Amino acid sequence: MEPSVKLSSGYNVPLVGFGTWKSEQKLVGSAVEKALEVGYRHIDCAAIYGNEKEVGEAFAKKFSSGISREDVFITSKLWNTCHEPENVRKHCEITLKDLGLQYLDLYLIHWPVAFKYTGEKFTDDITTIPVPIRDTWLEMEKLVEAGLVRSIGVSNFNVQSLIDLLSYAKIKPAVNQVELHPFLSQPELKKFCDQHNIHLTAYSPLGNGAFVDNEIVGQVAKTYNKSIPNILCRWSVQKGFSVIPKSTTAIRVAENFNILDFTITDADMEKLDSMNKGLRTCDPAKFWNIPLFN
Repeated sequence: MEPSVKLSSGYNVPLVGFGTWKSEQKLVGSAVEKALEVGYRHIDCAAIYGNEKEVGEAFAKKFSSGISREDVFITSKLWNTCHEPENVRKHCEITLKDLGLQYLDLYLIHWPVAFKYTGEKFTDDITTIPVPIRDTWLEMEKLVEAGLVRSIGVSNFNVQSLIDLLSYAKIKPAVNQVELHPFLSQPELKKFCDQHNIHLTAYSPLGNGAFVDNEIVGQVAKTYNKSIPNILCRWSVQKGFSVIPKSTTAIRVAENFNILDFTITDADMEKLDSMNKGLRTCDPAKFWNIPLFN
C-alpha cells in the first residue's frame, strides 16, 4: 500500500501524487487515467491549469470502472483573481463541477497575492488588489463547514505568511504546497512547518530539468539503478514531503510512481541535501515582477 501521512485535519494524504500542471487538455485525461491505473491515489489539480474538465472526465471513467472515489485524494486550488470573499465559494463550486466531484479532499490558496477579478475565464491581467489573506481564509473555512472541502491549506507561502495566517486561523492550514527539490530544500520553511504540523507538498520536484546533467544526482541514480526523477521524488518522500511529479507520457507516468521499492541511504541523502543553493525555478519575481520570496 502506498505510504501516506495524516494531516492536521485528520485525513491521510498519499505521499506519491500525480500533478497536472502544464498538461495539455488533449493529453491530460489519458495521463490521469494512466496514473490511476498505475496506482496513484493522490491527484493534484488547479483551476488556472485550464484542464479540470478533462481531468473530471478521466475521473468519471475510472470511478465508474472499479476505482473508488473515496480512495483518491484530490487537490485543487483557488486562483489569485478569486480572493475576494464573494468569489471563493463560487470558484470552488466551479472546480467541483468541472472535476465532477461532490467534495475536494484539499483546497489551497494558490498564491499569497490577489489579482483583480476577471470573471470565470482567467486572463493575463495581473493587476494586484488589496485583499487580506484573512478575508479569503475565512471563506476557505466556510467551505469546510459546508462539506465542500475536507481540508484546506495554502501554496507558495513563506514563513512570514504562515505566521500571519496562524495568528487568526480557526482551521489551521493542513498543507503548504511549495517548490521543493535538492537545489531548493527550504530547510527553515520545513522546520517551521514541522513545528506547526503543516504538511509540505513538493511541486516541481524535478527542478524543471535543472538536474538532467547533474553529476551527483546521476551517480546516486546509478547506485540504485533508478532514473534521476526516481531519485528526486524519493528524496522528497524521505524528507517527509508528498510529491507530485507530472508527465503526459504513459511510460514516464508509470516510472515516476516507481519509488516505493527502495530507500536512499543516509549518506546519499546527505549528498543530495548538500546541493541546496536556493534555486527557484518557479519565481513570481520573474513572471509577474512580484518579489514574494525576497
